[in-house]
Amino acid sequence: MKLTFNDLSFRYKTHTILQAVSLEVPKGSLTAITGPSGEGKSTLLSIVNHLWRPDEGARVSGDAMARFDSGVINLLSPHLDLPSLRRKAAMVFQNPVPLPFSIFKNVALPLAFAGIRKKEEVHRRVERALIRSGLWNEVKDRLHDRAALLSGGQQQRLALARALVTDPEILLLDEPTSSLDATSREHIEAQLLTLKTHCTLLLVSHSEAQVERLSDRIYQLKAGNLKRMR
Repeated sequence: MKLTFNDLSFRYKTHTILQAVSLEVPKGSLTAITGPSGEGKSTLLSIVNHLWRPDEGARVSGDAMARFDSGVINLLSPHLDLPSLRRKAAMVFQNPVPLPFSIFKNVALPLAFAGIRKKEEVHRRVERALIRSGLWNEVKDRLHDRAALLSGGQQQRLALARALVTDPEILLLDEPTSSLDATSREHIEAQLLTLKTHCTLLLVSHSEAQVERLSDRIYQLKAGNLKRMR
């Protein structure tokens, strides 16, 4: 399994968000988590790339493990190399946030943080990420235009490309199409289905229809409890 959670519980101050959650995510699959708003779905994603801080009142117990090509990582360890982890387990959020520079620089930025600066390698990775996100043909002749000029759907695929540029093994998707029109949503969904050959996907979605269309496994999170539906 690429991800394994056993009896995982998460509390924020006095509020229990996740209660003894167990989850298995096979390599090369798209696993979806659905359920009502405010039930902890995004919290579950945040545990994978450690977007929480124990000194802010968050407390977690149980086991959460990720199996990367370099070995197995305890996701709850206080000694994680967070930049490395977040390159291996990248996240795409509900609302895209294009950075205030060009399309090319938006996608290339994570490579600089990863220490990849050789021009030919950067260009190769940016092109590949844009192809995998389904955006390349629309932007290949205007890579130096401002990213803010892209449509909402294009900006979300740009965010997807930025997440893919470091070749993550796990892709975390937090309601990636909920703010998009039907055409843009279809573009994103088509790309997600092709990405399973490159990485493992964990998707949070309110849309039962979307989950049915895309997912190999479906879990429902309600009142802090996770139940496998398919």
